[in-house]
Amino acid sequence: MEGQLLVQKRVINSGWINGFIGVLIFSGSLPATRAAVHDFDPVFVTVTRATIAGLIAAVMLWIGKEKRPARSQLFPLAIVALGVVVGFPLLTALALKYVTSAHSIVFVGLLPLATAIFGVWRGGERPKPAFWLFSVAGSLLVVGYAVSQGLSASPLGDMLMLLAIIVCGLGYAEGAKLSRTLGGSQVICWALVLSLPVMLPATLLLLPATFSGISAGAWFGLGYVSLFSMLIGFVFWYRGLVQGGIAAVGQLQLLQPFFGLALAATLLHEQVSMGMLGVTVGVILCVAGSRKFGK
Repeated sequence: MEGQLLVQKRVINSGWINGFIGVLIFSGSLPATRAAVHDFDPVFVTVTRATIAGLIAAVMLWIGKEKRPARSQLFPLAIVALGVVVGFPLLTALALKYVTSAHSIVFVGLLPLATAIFGVWRGGERPKPAFWLFSVAGSLLVVGYAVSQGLSASPLGDMLMLLAIIVCGLGYAEGAKLSRTLGGSQVICWALVLSLPVMLPATLLLLPATFSGISAGAWFGLGYVSLFSMLIGFVFWYRGLVQGGIAAVGQLQLLQPFFGLALAATLLHEQVSMGMLGVTVGVILCVAGSRKFGK
């Protein structure tokens, strides 16, 4: 009995470590996307990152001789693909043409809440009233901040970020649920492979006429979101969810805005105002409260 408890404890600890690595990798996604869309078209960045990650995922599945998903798992995989392979990357890439990555990271503070809401909806749970209180409070903080900034001089950018959070929350919730039966790393790999028939031709179609003038920073950003944000981060993330529990490890997402703001200030030299920090902290407190009363 003691041996089993020790093994279980080690697995849970491993889950927290894997989840933390995943969140740390995801924290660089928005600054890297911001760098990429500086010289590349946002749609090209979206389809190319999915194509590169999808080809690598196909090789991983082939080497591992993984079984094909069951027919009943194809629709959930399609939801994951639409949410995290297409929807979130495309919407954030478009948004970052209008807002800075530091500003967009404030919206990422809503991602754990969005994931929880879709998890509640998909699981048919009945959260306590306090859950919805924190949920509304967090949303009002983000909307209030946008309004105080004059809608950040780009209401379109803010709207795109809100839509990105919604579709990503759905993709996270569906992927977390599916990872229990399909396996953590296989969820993102199969979602990427399912997207290849669309993403690969789109990449070839949208290839720039010339690559001259593309900065090293843009190439680095494209490489980062292709290898790390689109694939490697999800391998650690879903593995962590399976090992440590979706509800517990999912709370690590609350650290992402802090890491992202630090990266935006360090790598892109973007200004991180006290208002941004204050709203981020407020949103994180609201999300933490909603998760506490979400059962």
